[in-house]
Amino acid sequence: MKSHKILNDPVYGFITIPSELIFTIIDHPFFQRLRRIKQLGLTDYVYPGALHTRFHHAIGAMHLMSITLDQLRNKGTEISDEEYESALIAILLHDIGHGPFSHALEYSILQDVPHEKLSILAIEFFNRELGGKLNLTLRIFKNQYERKFFHQLVSSQLDIDRLDYLQRDCFFTGVSEGTIGADRIIKMMAVKNDQVVIEEKGLYSIENFLSARRLMYWQVYLHKTTVSAEKMLINLIKRAKVLASQGEDLHVTKSFELLLKNDFTLADFEQNTTLLRAFMILDDYDIWGAIKQWQSHEDYVLRSISLMFLDRKLFKIKLTNEAISDKELAELKAKTIEKLNIPEADLPYFFSSGKVSNYGYLAEDRINILTKKGEVIDVAKAADLPNIRIMSKIVEKYYVCYARTL
Repeated sequence: MKSHKILNDPVYGFITIPSELIFTIIDHPFFQRLRRIKQLGLTDYVYPGALHTRFHHAIGAMHLMSITLDQLRNKGTEISDEEYESALIAILLHDIGHGPFSHALEYSILQDVPHEKLSILAIEFFNRELGGKLNLTLRIFKNQYERKFFHQLVSSQLDIDRLDYLQRDCFFTGVSEGTIGADRIIKMMAVKNDQVVIEEKGLYSIENFLSARRLMYWQVYLHKTTVSAEKMLINLIKRAKVLASQGEDLHVTKSFELLLKNDFTLADFEQNTTLLRAFMILDDYDIWGAIKQWQSHEDYVLRSISLMFLDRKLFKIKLTNEAISDKELAELKAKTIEKLNIPEADLPYFFSSGKVSNYGYLAEDRINILTKKGEVIDVAKAADLPNIRIMSKIVEKYYVCYARTL
């Protein structure tokens, strides 16, 4: 059977595709598209090895989910075969709605249409094609299933998604400080009162997990060079959308052109399956192909930023712990206009400022610890773990980035 195909994953080794239905989903063009979307967007400009894809991550998350469900079964949690397969499919498809460059362009190509909503629409699309076989998957994904711990495994502060991407991103970036003990965390998992809990002896693994995630955000996901590159790409797409609305021929693929010329809403996607199909064709290669075309475009904004990308001449960026004053911003803007010799109206394409934030632990979405006495308590209240309480504080950093030359 095709379902017994084996994939060789660089992080976990051999992964078996567990069912015919799951193989059918993996084989679908919507899912195969994830091979062409990098997991970490533009992070390879900082860490050259960060070339792994959403496909890698989805398969790895499915593998970890199967290990987790097996472990829970061994501890006496009843999980039917339908629940087992549906949970695997839910984590397999949790990122199916991501667009090119993952989070970098989430609110640029589309306006206010989060990838989670598109993931639901894609799962509903699969469900129609497969004759309702994903009904339970949808209920788990939307947190509408009565056994709530399944949704926690798909989406929470200690979900299977995070357990995979932290290990995978460490592996491909080479940032070993972000390493977590996912195997031990999974072994310490249990279900109590329909909640995912961690046995008390796994406390220090959780502390390490939260610390590692916080470190990975500052060192990888919010690395200042990555922030700079993402702002450049966002500004490039903004310019392309302006030109497209004016009737310019941008020499891009049909699906990309459709999204550049129109500002579709979530309601548009819900009402028109054709839009979802168009979006589900789009990947990183559409953007890179366009950038290679735009390097010789007559519009100097489009041409300049495209050339900067291709030659890795990224915006200079300043990242600080203190808010940048209006006076300093005004001076930097004036200097940038003078140095680049550009009209003030075009400055927003070459100058960006704002803030990024990070937290280690969000108390509202608690991680539960099962004590030896059988009590369930918040990890932040667990004995001798002051670090987690400290990590509950949201840390903000402020940035300004701008082009050095055209």
